[in-house]
Amino acid sequence: MQALDEFDIKLLRLLQENNRTTAEELGVLVNLSTSAVQRRVKKLREDKIIEADVSIISAEAAGLTITCVVDVMLKLGNSEAIDKFKTAMQQCREVMLCYYVTGTYDFVLIVNTTDMQHYEQFSKTYLMDDTNVKHFYTHVTMDKVKTGYRIHI
Repeated sequence: MQALDEFDIKLLRLLQENNRTTAEELGVLVNLSTSAVQRRVKKLREDKIIEADVSIISAEAAGLTITCVVDVMLKLGNSEAIDKFKTAMQQCREVMLCYYVTGTYDFVLIVNTTDMQHYEQFSKTYLMDDTNVKHFYTHVTMDKVKTGYRIHI
């Protein structure tokens, strides 16, 4: 990974605020030429310092009104069982985030569904019917207090 200098840090901060800012606009803000900004941003992407350029869609606009935080404990903790569960979660459209964690549970999931019936179907398919899931605990969110992906650098 490349060492970040002051220009890279400034560019990353600005792009986290609005990744649609043009190279020309960024150049003015950080005092670099447009071509220098383009080279730097290209390198930041190639080095996977910028992992993705995405638009974050409102879950509510997509009809996803229920967000659950789900703690999952597996029966078996061997690498094959862990990898199988990871693969299932990567392929599941309801799972927005999946963390493999230490502690009491093996995984923490953030799951979005249209309603509780949809969540029930998800939990039956991916949790109850998975013979390696020992236990899961669901927290239904009441309010989205803070969300974001900004990394403070």
